[in-house]
Amino acid sequence: MMVSYRLYWTLWILSCFGQYLGQDLQIPEPPNKAEGDSVVFAPDSPPSTSIFITQWFFAATPIITVAHGVTTVNPAYEGRFRFDSNTLALTLQNLRLSDSGIYRLTVTTSAGETLTGETSLQVFENVSNVRLIGPEEPLIEGESSANITSEGTGTITSVQWMKDNSPLSPSNSIIFSADNRSLFISPVQRSDSGEYQCTYTNPVSSGTAKLSLIINYGPEDVSIKGLDVVDLGVRVSLSCSANSEPSASFRWKFNETDTSVTTDTFTIDKTDVTHSGDYDCTAWNSVTNRNASQRHALLVKVGGGGGGRGRDPR
Repeated sequence: MMVSYRLYWTLWILSCFGQYLGQDLQIPEPPNKAEGDSVVFAPDSPPSTSIFITQWFFAATPIITVAHGVTTVNPAYEGRFRFDSNTLALTLQNLRLSDSGIYRLTVTTSAGETLTGETSLQVFENVSNVRLIGPEEPLIEGESSANITSEGTGTITSVQWMKDNSPLSPSNSIIFSADNRSLFISPVQRSDSGEYQCTYTNPVSSGTAKLSLIINYGPEDVSIKGLDVVDLGVRVSLSCSANSEPSASFRWKFNETDTSVTTDTFTIDKTDVTHSGDYDCTAWNSVTNRNASQRHALLVKVGGGGGGRGRDPR
């Protein structure tokens, strides 16, 4: 049976007036909640005496009033709450963001004493759909700039960036946006290669997205390993290497003339005097469109005790 709203509001006014004369009820503050969750508001020690009026409010909005066993419910909360008349606990279900705020319980005992208690609730939208958007064009060391932007939905209270599982901080070349949701690197260096991670968080959820950056550089530090003095009739291999991202391709010249060798190793199966001369290895990077070369002088001896003499790689 529902009481009239005139009585309902009369009871509310009386309870609001009386709360300043009564003692406080201790209502523990519930943990932060996510949309769709449920929450229980319950006083630690409900009054032991008989109760004339029990009322729960959200801010100044009444939720439920129980007077002499007659219950009046705010239509806005129909189907979303439960009330325990023994513990005075209010359970609110299917939480919404708009449910964040102050909740107040007012109890008027049969002796005319009014007791009140307050607690608060914070409801957050779950973090979801977090992703990172990075540059689509190849990045070249010393030339390119990179912008990484994060996106996501939900209530975002903090944004944290990491690179290769370590916190990422601003520097001379790394600048974060005012809202910390994007970063700008200019110019990029090879040390900027790696996995970038952005995490959106709030007190009830989090979401993480990752993005790998590859910084292209080189070739540089080209070197040739191999013997520089050999005897007639021996097998000789010269090996060329370079520091490059992506890996460099190679081509060889002999005495300034192009050869057909396009691998990192130049091999002579059986030396003769015509193999003496300068061997040039050129490393080329197809992304940076850069190249670098190194020269190796080889002498084929006529006569001698066989074998060859090596030298430190250059």
